[in-house]
Amino acid sequence: MGEDALPPHQGVAANDEGAGKVLASGMGPGLVYAFLLDGRGGAQTLTWEAVRAWRPEQGVLWVHLDYSHEVVARWLAERSSLDETSREALLDHDPRPSVSMHDDGVLLILRGINLNQGAEPEDMVSLRVWAQGERVITLRRRSVRVLREVALALVRGTGARTAGELLVELVSKILDPAVKCVATLDDEIDACEEQALAEQTPDLRARLTAYRRTSVMLRRFLAPQREAWSRLPQLAVPWLTEDDRESLALAADRLARSFEELEAARDRAAVTHEELSSRVGELTNKRLYLLSVITAVFLPLGFVTSLLGVNVGGVPGSSTSWGFWLLCSLFAIGVVAQLRFFKWRGWL
Repeated sequence: MGEDALPPHQGVAANDEGAGKVLASGMGPGLVYAFLLDGRGGAQTLTWEAVRAWRPEQGVLWVHLDYSHEVVARWLAERSSLDETSREALLDHDPRPSVSMHDDGVLLILRGINLNQGAEPEDMVSLRVWAQGERVITLRRRSVRVLREVALALVRGTGARTAGELLVELVSKILDPAVKCVATLDDEIDACEEQALAEQTPDLRARLTAYRRTSVMLRRFLAPQREAWSRLPQLAVPWLTEDDRESLALAADRLARSFEELEAARDRAAVTHEELSSRVGELTNKRLYLLSVITAVFLPLGFVTSLLGVNVGGVPGSSTSWGFWLLCSLFAIGVVAQLRFFKWRGWL
């Protein structure tokens, strides 16, 4: 059923061994868990049969489903009373983060950091939410582990009391890992900047490239989500209280600030990467320049030695004992003259 599943009985303590176990087999396929809120922060867990028999006068219902099961699509079509457009949006394979109103209901498509074991954080998980005053439906394919905290709060009796509070908690829990991921990325880029200034650059360019890739992936999903969340507090639905709207506005502001930090971190990583590339290019140019100077010094010497090394008669000094030393002296004078010329031209 998934890592975000809970034990089937109300009242299980959050630190009990069974708190993170899979739901009992009686829950049925596709149902991760379902709660009937008691209005005081607690909730009663429900099975598929209880979900199908639920009526609005019983209290606020929260149903968390795995839409990869065919039974979920069938339940949405036959028992959820949602219009076809809303059902298609909830079951879309790869939806874009968005917020929209349908009568008194709110449809949210959210993206969250992937906290599943062995997954990359930027490989975002999708959570689809349908919220009304008397019912909240959430759907996922891969486990959204942060929802476990929302469910455990209900088990403890310290959770949401209304559909509005539940929506606020869902949004906040989805947001928290993204904010932490951006803050961690920012700290890592800070460390890279310090290493770049200290000229400690082993594998630094590779790390910066990885951080830039992560920031691009995060931005891809946070940018549309920021635009969507900014509309949340203005939704004209009667079941959202002023406190709920204020909390949603704070969440939208946190997301906007995190997005700005992400943009700044990406730009700083790009600047640091360019600085490192420039430094590597400068070092390469210095080495090539030194090799060019050495080549320029020895080129005429090589020409003279090649000329004098031919196996024909008439080579000057070949029959004298001082010819070799004279040639060495001329070479030394030539090298000194070249170096002084290079210095005079400003090449050294």
